[in-house]
Amino acid sequence: MALLFLFMFINSADKVVFGLAGVPMMNELGLSPKQFGLVGSSFFALFSLSAVVTGFVVNRVEARRALTVIALISALIQFPMLGSIGFAGMLACRVVLGAAEGPVSPVAQHAAYKWFPNEQRTLPAAVINQGAAIGAIAAAPALSWVIERISWHWAFGLLGFVGLVWVAVWLVLGGDGREPVAIADAAGRPVARVPYRALLSCPTLIAVCIAEFSAFWGLSLLVAWFTPFLVEGLGYSQYAAGWITALPWALASVVVVGMGWFSQVLLAGGVSTRAARGVLGGGCVVLGGIALLLIPLAGAAWTKVALVALGIAVPAVIYGMGNPILGEFTPPPQRAAVLTIKHAIAALSGVLAPFTMGTLVQNAASPIDGYKYGFVVCGMVTIAGGVVGMLFLRPAAEIKRFAAAGAERPTAVQISYADQGSITATPQS
Repeated sequence: MALLFLFMFINSADKVVFGLAGVPMMNELGLSPKQFGLVGSSFFALFSLSAVVTGFVVNRVEARRALTVIALISALIQFPMLGSIGFAGMLACRVVLGAAEGPVSPVAQHAAYKWFPNEQRTLPAAVINQGAAIGAIAAAPALSWVIERISWHWAFGLLGFVGLVWVAVWLVLGGDGREPVAIADAAGRPVARVPYRALLSCPTLIAVCIAEFSAFWGLSLLVAWFTPFLVEGLGYSQYAAGWITALPWALASVVVVGMGWFSQVLLAGGVSTRAARGVLGGGCVVLGGIALLLIPLAGAAWTKVALVALGIAVPAVIYGMGNPILGEFTPPPQRAAVLTIKHAIAALSGVLAPFTMGTLVQNAASPIDGYKYGFVVCGMVTIAGGVVGMLFLRPAAEIKRFAAAGAERPTAVQISYADQGSITATPQS
């Protein structure tokens, strides 16, 4: 768990460094806002495809091995940024980095779930996700100092070295947990496999994708555009913007872990997972969207910053709820693929959001007007996705549906453990 937390920590720093270096990068390379937005969107060009492919691979290989390869590529692709690089080179590096990091979150969650039963997964899921938040909190000021005092090139290079250190430690200490290969329906009968057509068409999976798509829109703007918004839109210095950039991540760290704990308390008290995970997660997405819609009404710069922070941080609660919801009704041998497919669909908003913001900023009468329009669009997308989540996240209904439809339910299930062989479980036992 500690290594997975650190993995997400480094992964987050790999993302936020692009936005932190945005203004000096645009100045040095002569990039327009639309070009910068295109580079930001390019990170997601292969993000979704890579996530889906890796998910099916991780169904068959250890998560430990997959995470090693992902981390190694993510570290090595940072080093070309140390030299003289142009628009095309930067575009290529971000595409490769996105392809490597596309499956990061679902594969890390899949690896963690092997150590915890369903009723104890919400809080660990939130903690792993907050590796990303705390990574941004710690990295933003440190990387801004490197950018301002040395150069933006070395900010990328530093992350490459840190990533290689993590790979070395993971090879020594990382491992997979024990977990049965079947889930149980409401009657306690093992369900070893569900047809992918049924899994991918179920309303709960579709609702998770939509809710996370809407939340990811704001996250991708945070990664690519929040620091330029502070510098160009609100007039903060690069150093001050680095510290302020940590604010949404810090808020998300508190809110997501707190809501994860609260959800687990509700579940322990007998509250349904639809309410404790679905309604709670979707409601947080809606609240974030409302905060973003209020930005044009804000006067002072600090008010705008606070609303953006709330509008992006609070919807992040859905990331800690969506994966455990899918884990409730997805058999473990299929879970990596389902989680990565969901993540891939949600991440498609990362292709649209940075380029949309760049286009609005470039075409607006002033930069601050462009940023306002961009965050309002984000707010509308966020509210729509949150409402869908509140209405249609119903994992218990999916389990009943799969059982009633005669999902593959063998008379005896071979339950395998990585370290202690196998046992045979019948429906009666």
